[in-house]
Amino acid sequence: MVDEGIVLGHKISKHGIEVDRAKIEIISKLPPPTSVKGVRSFLGHAGFYRRFIKDFSKIANPMCKLLEKDAKFVFDENCLKAFEELKQRLTMTPIIVTPDWSLPFELMCDTSGVAKCLANVTTKFSTRCTMQVKLSMGHK
Repeated sequence: MVDEGIVLGHKISKHGIEVDRAKIEIISKLPPPTSVKGVRSFLGHAGFYRRFIKDFSKIANPMCKLLEKDAKFVFDENCLKAFEELKQRLTMTPIIVTPDWSLPFELMCDTSGVAKCLANVTTKFSTRCTMQVKLSMGHK
């Protein structure tokens, strides 16, 4: 049996979920992007975690505008603020938290009969637990 492991940059063990210290150090030392390619690269990496960062699109919007066609590259104060906010949220413990089983779950599903479970949306973190649940649709 495995005592601990790394999942999405987080160390998971019997003690709970912690951010991998090596990842925090790398992300916290990132300098602001100096080109469109740098912005695209940062947003691509940060976007991997977008579902775990509340209001990701709103936060990243000033940087996304730099990626528009014919946009002049001016990494202004709004872009810097967005960059720093995303860095902070990427290094927060936890981005992923275990669900609070004492709270209700909201099941969302489509006609496929497979439910996606959004669990325990709290004020501090948007905890999302994605589960595959086979639903009985009452017919075969």
